[in-house]
Amino acid sequence: MIDTIVLTLSRAMFTIITPRRFRPSADWIMVENISGGFRSIQNPTKKELFSGIYKPRLTLSIRPNVRGTCEPLLRIELSLPKLLFGNNFAELQLKDFPLLAQRLVDVLLEMGVETSVLLLAQAPVAAVHYSKNIALIDGSTPYHYIQKIKEANISLSLDSNQTDYRNDGYSFKWHANTYEVAFYDKIKDLEKSKVSEKRTLEKDNALQLLLLGVLHKRKKLEILRMEVRLNTRKKIKQLFQKLSIKADLTFKKLFKPAISKKILLYYLNEIASKRPLLLDYKASDVALLADLMFNNPTLSPKQILQFYGLKHALTVAGTRGLRTMLAQHHKRSWYRLMADAAKIVLPVVHDPLQDLKEHLITFKPLKTDSYKKIIV
Repeated sequence: MIDTIVLTLSRAMFTIITPRRFRPSADWIMVENISGGFRSIQNPTKKELFSGIYKPRLTLSIRPNVRGTCEPLLRIELSLPKLLFGNNFAELQLKDFPLLAQRLVDVLLEMGVETSVLLLAQAPVAAVHYSKNIALIDGSTPYHYIQKIKEANISLSLDSNQTDYRNDGYSFKWHANTYEVAFYDKIKDLEKSKVSEKRTLEKDNALQLLLLGVLHKRKKLEILRMEVRLNTRKKIKQLFQKLSIKADLTFKKLFKPAISKKILLYYLNEIASKRPLLLDYKASDVALLADLMFNNPTLSPKQILQFYGLKHALTVAGTRGLRTMLAQHHKRSWYRLMADAAKIVLPVVHDPLQDLKEHLITFKPLKTDSYKKIIV
């Protein structure tokens, strides 16, 4: 479902009733015919988060509107499940929207901003992060899946790295200018925040540290989190057009599990399609040669040996490592080779990401019983 969302309210959609809650004070909003250059913020404090109080991050600034004149705009950034549940291990459902919207209205009023459920429902969305907490209860671990995901043949034009657990492999993220796709061990990320939140993928983890007491008592429960972070309206529009998603980019219209599911599945399928089938072939070298010849009768001896060698090179260096080693050669040669490898027919090979796909297809929300239990 949706986790983080950024809403942009125009001047007619809100009223600042307590300007001094902002830093610097937002008294400037009272000035008529105001020009650009003013900016005031209001964020939750660490003390509030440690006390279990969650608030959105507010930025009040002067921006040009569609008519070309300047007006005050209010940017609201927040984690929706953290607002409603006090954590984002629990996941939202469609039926939660009325309660969620009213909760946001109430919290904004506490922060000195007056608006309404109706106006928030119509608020334009500037950015949205779709996410799924995948509960692993079969003994598998996030680390196992992250290593498989790393093997995908993602373009090197993306900044792909293990940002926070570089040595331990507990997270993996693709970053581009307008979007990110991230996979990480959610429990490890929360544990890491006890030391420093600078090394975590999540903001405001202090709010949910009480859950660690429950998680330390867990039996065979690990949580792999997938996030797709669409950071501009232009990117959201492009992706929606590509996936034939017809929805206005407003808070209420985007608050739909079906949209979240479609976007997350799209990116997981993209990653899975770029994992060479050869990586998952586990039989002996002799069996590989025999299967390449028997199941691909149109391959020449040269091609058979080429794919045999590719299998070993991928095993030794990994997809990204091998691509880096061959960087001096034209990238078209690399992608042509991998495209040809994707056409190879081999005996049935288990897709190591199939279980993750099934979780996304089912799309069953994870729930928490306060801070006493995580319900799968």
